[in-house]
Amino acid sequence: MRRLLTVLSLASLSLAGSALHAQEQVLNLYSARHYPTDEALYADFTKATGIKINRVDSDDAGIVTRLKAEGSASPADVILLVDAARLWRGEVDGLFLPVRSKVLEAAIPTQLHAKPKEDGGIAWFGLSTRARVVVYDKLKVNKQDVDTYEKLADPVNKGRFCVRSGSHPYNLSLFGAMTEHLGPAQTEAWLKGLVANMARSPQGGDTDQIKAVASGECGVALTNTYYLARLMRSSNPADKAVMARVGVVFPNQQSWGTHVNVAGGAVARHSKNTTQAVKFLEYLVSPAAQNHFANGNNEWPVVKGLGLDNPALQTMTGGNFKSELVPISAVGMNQIKVQQMLDRVGFK
Repeated sequence: MRRLLTVLSLASLSLAGSALHAQEQVLNLYSARHYPTDEALYADFTKATGIKINRVDSDDAGIVTRLKAEGSASPADVILLVDAARLWRGEVDGLFLPVRSKVLEAAIPTQLHAKPKEDGGIAWFGLSTRARVVVYDKLKVNKQDVDTYEKLADPVNKGRFCVRSGSHPYNLSLFGAMTEHLGPAQTEAWLKGLVANMARSPQGGDTDQIKAVASGECGVALTNTYYLARLMRSSNPADKAVMARVGVVFPNQQSWGTHVNVAGGAVARHSKNTTQAVKFLEYLVSPAAQNHFANGNNEWPVVKGLGLDNPALQTMTGGNFKSELVPISAVGMNQIKVQQMLDRVGFK
């Protein structure tokens, strides 16, 4: 009898443990957002909902490759990517599950999410934005010589231009947008002009370009705004010296506006937890999460009407700037064409 009671007790404990495990809510997140400040974002979601976040980190290309390899066996529920063209490609490749959400559709401007499908489902949603701006050496370069993207290829800037790899997603998206503005032939001529004006071969990341301008190695460079804002908010004397030397331009304010890229999210095509996945995306457009994007990682929120407390972003823009309105689908479709141009003009 004692043996029977022991077996029954162990069985009861096993069943209780299984029930507890079944009740635990878990969301599997594949994220290209490798920013330490996002940890607080995920922790707040878990605290508010009880849903635990299991995260897999990689870059955009790595996540897309993994999703394709895993197919229907993928455990992913939510995908976070940091480039508009990659979001578009993920949609085209059928990696996302179009969903309906009144919260997301009301919060996010139309141009910052995928086009609705016939049933109204939307494949991905922009969650934050970052502008691709120009930094220049205030001691050697006149601001009016670099106040448009086109002028970066002008002979006046010969030997001044620095940039990271032309094949980096941030540059590919800018070049894809320029193809929409100028047409393929003029864009290729512009890219050829950029190569002719380079002070050095493309190398490093955006922060490296800013520091190269400050050191006098380069006269002008391209960077995403959040890299610039990090230096502006730094208490490091070396970073303060960098920012004292460089000026910032939001290009093309008198024409089509500055190029803006988007970081966004989607529900994975084979998610087993779609309700929780949508809940997580809805959380990311809440005022608290949107302010986190602004203050934690120096990105602009997509939700309009929120107060922006980030002093660096305010200082950069004076509170506002004109951004271009090129459809993200057009930027994505131009990627192959742009890469071929880069190869022809020798833009590494």
